[in-house]
Amino acid sequence: MLQNTGKLAGLTLFITGASRGIGKAIALKAARDGANIVIAAKTAEPHPKLPGTIYTAAQEVEAAGGKALPCVVDIRNEQQLEEAVQKAVEKFGGIDILVNNASAISLTGTLETPMKKVDLMLGINLRGTYLTSKMVIPHLLKSQCPHILNLSPPLNLNPVWFKNHTAYTMAKYGMSMCVLGMAEEFRGQIAVNALWPKTAIQTAAMDMLGGDGISKQCRTSDIMADAAYIVLSQPKDYTGRFLVDEDVLKEQGVQDFDHYAVQPGHPLLPDFFLDEAPESLAQQMEQHGATPAFKPPSSSATPPSGGPIQSTFNAIRGVVNEDVVKSTQGIYQFDLSGEHEGVWFLDLKNGSGSAGEGQPPVKADVVMTMDSSDFSKMFAGKLKPTLAFMSGKLRIKGDMGLAMKLEKLMGRMNKARL
Repeated sequence: MLQNTGKLAGLTLFITGASRGIGKAIALKAARDGANIVIAAKTAEPHPKLPGTIYTAAQEVEAAGGKALPCVVDIRNEQQLEEAVQKAVEKFGGIDILVNNASAISLTGTLETPMKKVDLMLGINLRGTYLTSKMVIPHLLKSQCPHILNLSPPLNLNPVWFKNHTAYTMAKYGMSMCVLGMAEEFRGQIAVNALWPKTAIQTAAMDMLGGDGISKQCRTSDIMADAAYIVLSQPKDYTGRFLVDEDVLKEQGVQDFDHYAVQPGHPLLPDFFLDEAPESLAQQMEQHGATPAFKPPSSSATPPSGGPIQSTFNAIRGVVNEDVVKSTQGIYQFDLSGEHEGVWFLDLKNGSGSAGEGQPPVKADVVMTMDSSDFSKMFAGKLKPTLAFMSGKLRIKGDMGLAMKLEKLMGRMNKARL
């Protein structure tokens, strides 16, 4: 790890999403200098699937040598933000650095992304970053070492970074546009920069997206913490830059990056929005045992209006919702042969559910192999899964109980006359 220099001693950092992951790593790095850390995040009670709360993060900050102020903050909530900023100023006398780290992600296409998720991503990534900056800037203007650091990517307008997850890209680029605009607006007064990882970083979000096997292709959050520490140690005329963690460290003379790897020596997965295309990322993940949630659709995919299988999946999407997901809790893969051969998936385990062509976002609980014509009959209510299985028309690998649960979904489709 990069050695601390003490340059952040006594400074106050307001970090969103600092209860875990990269945000917490940056907090701990600054805490080793003796910095004051405002932990602004939503998690006050332990989450069943995600590690850490604002209070456990505060304990770690103080154990590392810093002072902590845990604040329950949803950055979409103006009142909560205002109260947290006021508490920070009252406790520490001001705010010197803002790290906009909080973010939401859904790597899904336009038809597969519910508006609830669109609103979440735009609300946290774009609006939340803008609102937090707006709240904190008056205090940064009083600081001798004022910085805003957004954890967002370079503005790469190659369409390849939009086509598979337009909503996420718009929301994430919104954070980067805040850097572009605010750096000019406050040039000479506040340093405003963006920082993005060269490779995938092992976090709870990455574990959920990549599934089993992804962590060995990642670096730890320490590399982002070290790079952020360098950026935040610069004078305020160091501004308007879209930085990549590895490049920042190389400029400081760092040459050995193996100690940042989860599994030193293992090939690493490049991150989004840089030069590596999504197709290459997906291929690399699959080669090393992970299943990419962002895998782009097949170039030979049938357009939405054509083909019986595509029509069936359009109908499935019409009845899939959070209630169906809650009652099913299964991920299905359909390996179809015959006239309309191909691989399709149905995710009834995560969020509001999703369905489409290709491998499922994570390993399937059930793999169903059958002729495409029988698949169409099954979802039209003309062939029950039980009978199809008993007659040998359907082969099932995995949880038989989940396979039979599909009958309820088929009933919903027929009831809706889809």
